Amino acid sequence: MSEDKLFIPLLLGTPRKGRESYTVAKWLYGKMRERDEIETQLFDVRDFNLPQDDYGMEIKEDFPEWRDAMTRADGLVIVTPEYNHGYPGTLKSVLDLLLPEYIHKAVAFAAVSAQVWGGVRVIEALVQTSRELGFAVTFTDLNFPRVHTLFDENGDLIDEKAYENRVKAFLDELVWMSRALRWGRENLPSKYH
Repeated sequence: MSEDKLFIPLLLGTPRKGRESYTVAKWLYGKMRERDEIETQLFDVRDFNLPQDDYGMEIKEDFPEWRDAMTRADGLVIVTPEYNHGYPGTLKSVLDLLLPEYIHKAVAFAAVSAQVWGGVRVIEALVQTSRELGFAVTFTDLNFPRVHTLFDENGDLIDEKAYENRVKAFLDELVWMSRALRWGRENLPSKYH
């Protein structure tokens, strides 16, 4: 199995003003960059000039950086808030820009919530969508309940120790699945690659 670095982008899934998930995404992006086996790139749905009148496979040509990153990617991390038990429409719009580029690649979720449940419902909703897109969903999630109480004014996690083992388990599982799926894409025949 290849021991090359895994390319695993991170997608921040909300364009809202004052978004707490931005702080989570920056923190998690930093943790991913600390790992020797991960190369990453941060994408923000805010930066996508999304179409208002058409979605189809030909539209991906309008988003070459996203298309090329996901073609190369071994996995994806999605950081998203939970809005009314679901995920932001902008996140769905960005995910819908591609399809074959996602097949047989790992995806892991970091959910952000102002309430005590920490985004468990948004993860449940994203599992169905991700499966339909061809992703293989990891079973280790990161949840940030009451996110407004977790970070200081500088964007630093107040209790880093509380998340030390969680983020390690999250990234360990993502790396394992990304490596296994890369091996499969490179060595096992499939009509998708």
